Amino acid sequence: MDCRVGCAACCIVISITSPIPGMPEGKPAGVRCVQLTDDGKCRLFGKPERPAVCGSLQPAPDMCGQSNEEAYRYLEALEQATRPQS
Repeated sequence: MDCRVGCAACCIVISITSPIPGMPEGKPAGVRCVQLTDDGKCRLFGKPERPAVCGSLQPAPDMCGQSNEEAYRYLEALEQATRPQS
């Protein structure tokens, strides 16, 4: 399965705790990654500085759903389920 063009839900919805070029502290959930282009592509795709979590996310029907809204809902639920307890 390929990513849905322009979706970029995984680059916005999830938190990333490792450094990203331009975001040395990572990024909180719901914040657009600075490496995301206006047309929803990753400037770091295929580069070694891309965070490991980004490379581990692979498009799949259950994660991506049939629409961007479905992808956002799925990833928001995943983010909630994996959030460290405070």
